[in-house]
Amino acid sequence: MPPKPPRRAGAARTQRPSPDGGSAPPAAPRVEVGEADFVVLCDALKVSESVRERAWKTYESLSAADGALACNTKKKETWGVCIFIVAIDLDEVTFTFTELLKSINMSVCTFFQFLKEVDVNMDTVSTKVDSTVSRLKKKYDVLFALYHKFERTCGLIYLEQPSSEISAELSSILVLKNYWITFLLAKGKVLQVEDDLVISFQLLLCVLDYFIKLSPPAMLKEPYKSSVSAVTVNGSARTPRRGQNRSSRTAKQLDTDTKIIEILCKEHDCNLDEVKNVYFTSFIPFLNSASILASNGLPEVEVILKQYDELYVKNKDIDARLFLNHDETLQPDVRACSQLERTPVKNNPDEEINIILPQTPVRAAMNNIQQLIMILNSATDKPSDTLIKYFNNCTVNPKDSILKRVESFGHIFKKKFAEAVGQGWAETGSQRYKLGVRLYYRVMESMLKSEEERLSVQNFSKLLNDNIFHTSLLACALEVVMATYGRNASQSDNTSAETDLSFPWILNVFDLKAFDFYKVIESFIRAEPSLTREMIKHLEHCEHRIMESLAWQSGSPLFDRIKESKEREGQTDQPEPTSTPNMPFQHNHTAADLYLSPVKSPKKKASGPPLSATSPPDAQPAVTPQTQKVQKSTSLSLFYKKVYLLAYRRLHTLFLHLLSEHPELEPLIWTLFQHTLQNEYELMRDRHLDQIMMCSMYGICKVKNVDLQFKMIVSAYKELCNTNQETFKRVLIREEKYDSIIVFYNLVFMQKLKTNILQYASSRPPTLSPIPHIPRSPYQFSNSPRRVPAGNNIYISPLKSPYKFSDGFQSPTKMTPRSRILVSIGESFGTYEKFQKINQMMCNSEYQLKRCAEAGAAAPKPLKRLRFDIEGTDEADGSKHLPQESKFQQKLAEMTSTRTRMQKQKLNDGNDTSASEENFIERMYVNTRVH
Repeated sequence: MPPKPPRRAGAARTQRPSPDGGSAPPAAPRVEVGEADFVVLCDALKVSESVRERAWKTYESLSAADGALACNTKKKETWGVCIFIVAIDLDEVTFTFTELLKSINMSVCTFFQFLKEVDVNMDTVSTKVDSTVSRLKKKYDVLFALYHKFERTCGLIYLEQPSSEISAELSSILVLKNYWITFLLAKGKVLQVEDDLVISFQLLLCVLDYFIKLSPPAMLKEPYKSSVSAVTVNGSARTPRRGQNRSSRTAKQLDTDTKIIEILCKEHDCNLDEVKNVYFTSFIPFLNSASILASNGLPEVEVILKQYDELYVKNKDIDARLFLNHDETLQPDVRACSQLERTPVKNNPDEEINIILPQTPVRAAMNNIQQLIMILNSATDKPSDTLIKYFNNCTVNPKDSILKRVESFGHIFKKKFAEAVGQGWAETGSQRYKLGVRLYYRVMESMLKSEEERLSVQNFSKLLNDNIFHTSLLACALEVVMATYGRNASQSDNTSAETDLSFPWILNVFDLKAFDFYKVIESFIRAEPSLTREMIKHLEHCEHRIMESLAWQSGSPLFDRIKESKEREGQTDQPEPTSTPNMPFQHNHTAADLYLSPVKSPKKKASGPPLSATSPPDAQPAVTPQTQKVQKSTSLSLFYKKVYLLAYRRLHTLFLHLLSEHPELEPLIWTLFQHTLQNEYELMRDRHLDQIMMCSMYGICKVKNVDLQFKMIVSAYKELCNTNQETFKRVLIREEKYDSIIVFYNLVFMQKLKTNILQYASSRPPTLSPIPHIPRSPYQFSNSPRRVPAGNNIYISPLKSPYKFSDGFQSPTKMTPRSRILVSIGESFGTYEKFQKINQMMCNSEYQLKRCAEAGAAAPKPLKRLRFDIEGTDEADGSKHLPQESKFQQKLAEMTSTRTRMQKQKLNDGNDTSASEENFIERMYVNTRVH
């Protein structure tokens, strides 16, 4: 039911507090807006007249909208959301986020979910509100993870019931409160990037170290008790707790002993040097400048409470003190936090149980950092002897320019890092830069070795003197380091929260174009086999970001490459052959090919292959026996292939959500989509790939008279992974003017492609573009052991991390077959013959053959997973098992039969696709008016 009409207030208040806490001038009598309870809520939150009026109008529009919320049952919650939206849009926020949650009795997670449901139309929640909500989500996720880590850690440090000699004022509850609020105050004052999980945790360890040193040994558990007692015995600055000299202890005096912080770092797999750097450069200056310490060295509770309250009110966000009370407004969604055991328990109790335990965000971050540091322990901050040899073999020795570039970028990186995080964290930035430089030299050496094996040359002068190549390679190494430190697992959803230091921050630091950065990603991954699965996925995500939007920004060299390609090949409409999308995605291109392509040559003679400039003249004939044909842009060709694959994957996923009942439309939509990317690529300038995708889908549905509203497309799009609401809420219309995707479709997309779209309704539609061949991603690994369907007790375990921190660095080549893949088939077995059968089956599979198909591959890579599609207990081919067959033989028969059935199904699918193309064209229907 629609809301009641606004009521008129009989009397108006004569005075109203202003947002800054002062008194505003007497207000004139006014008309109250909304129902009585709405007015009460607005008064409690001290919202302005403009906010309450617009919030009520927003509520009315939500109530009248199609598919509106049950406003009668959730009126107060809806009012709160409307007030929140409007207050942010008008920059008139007079309440904190926690005050709002308390007023409408909602938790953080519930509020975020409800806000998502409220956005029934694309313009209900602005991108400004989305940005604010994203910041609140990230901050909440970090605080939630840190508090639970803090609570568990304190339980390992302090006794629950210390001896009676400890005064009541040092009870565990008081200690917990002091620690947490001191940490919150320090975090808010010294950290500009409050959503950085790793730096925040390092700061938390500094707080723990400080308080442990001030704690009586009788309160502590081992090993902290012994460490604190040892400090007293050794005559450090420690004095008896009840002594008169305790007032002389200051923060500076606590610097002398590092035993406690060493224990904390070891317990949590933290790098000691990094934490000590945070302690001395950020935490101690905070203590000395905040004026919060009492005579005994402990922070005064009232002082830190007052200072944090001022900080909290200023930021108008989450009151993190409520974590101490386990306040319901800060409790997470149970469904988001539930995790299932991912590894089967082995049948043999004598064998070592290999269980992957769920990791907390802090533990996962620390493990990733520890693994990266172990990989780089053997690397150096300077070029190795092998690299020096490569430099000396160059026609122009690049050593001096490389060293100067590394030094120059080091100063830039340190400055930009301090600007983003806080001036006290400049040395932390230097530490991370050093790790990036080590990885940079390590990968460069690996790349050159591969090029030498591939080309049988050692002179890489042109490549090693290419400034963009080195800048990209260094940026990629630093992105791996920054992402390792900055990946914050979100507690409220299944995505990884981005921080202010996330990609493409590194591109801005080095003033590097995204299209140039993309060229090094794949070669970087191939050259560094020790990269973790998370880092490989992260670099793939960076590549996707580049292909979907970053490479299409104004000023990108991509548009120059397309223009050059047209001129070079004498084509006016095709930067890529139309057959490209359907070709198998196989290539042997390396970073050298991409950075040195295309090679411009005089008209008299050809210039040779892209890499010929890296080799001596006498080596050129052996490298390229090709004819004297002008070279195409390898970087552009590969880029378009990858864009087509990404575009079709996105389209196919969205299509299954919306148009699975109209399979004949998918080839039409893809043809229009691919035509736009290929021939009308200027529509991508400063826009997003998904914007073109959604417009292509809507245009074909309109011309084919299929009822699909734009609102339905957007609603389905919001549910996809790795999407941003700004993609459809803020689309470039013309110069510096943005609007919704509907406006973009009507004013830009439809006007540009109207003639082409109309052809799909004619009797002679355009030639359909072939559906791209979708390969298995060269970057991904399976997440966890996979269970074979149909109830079989078979699990396939992925490649485990080859690094055991207790045993030191271990190369993947040193792993045993058992540590590479673990198979459990419901019975104890281990004879040579049985494993021989498994190996034979794996070697004969078509998946293994596909993995070997890449030319130049030294050896087949391990399969990521095996997929089975077994229905019922009988075999797919109708056969039955013989009673005398063992379980193992039955499983092998099932696997073989399933593989045969999958091959047959693949052939049938190909026939179905060709047959369905005859039913594409229906009667013409065009209506550019969108819903």
